[in-house]
Amino acid sequence: MMREAQKMMNDPAFQERMKQLTDNPQFKEHMAKTNEMMKDKDKMAEMEEKMKGRLEEGKKDLEEFKKKNAELEAEAKKKSSSSGDVKPKKKNQKPKTSSKKKGKKN
Repeated sequence: MMREAQKMMNDPAFQERMKQLTDNPQFKEHMAKTNEMMKDKDKMAEMEEKMKGRLEEGKKDLEEFKKKNAELEAEAKKKSSSSGDVKPKKKNQKPKTSSKKKGKKN
């Protein structure tokens, strides 16, 4: 993954795109505001607390997803193993009437 990132950063088209982005006045203004905000210790502590809360929410959501996914996989496995005993009929398959072979006379 790091090699891919290195390739991308060495690509002249990527470098040109990044130059355009960083030369944008709105980008410069936003970066200046971000730098000012990072100097304020109280603001940084507030942002850190918000991020910790979001991380906890994300962890809970991920655990719920994993639990539901495991339940669904177990249910699907149970269904496939119980229905695997009976072979489904083909669309135009005629029912078998006897075990005698055709063309043989008794």
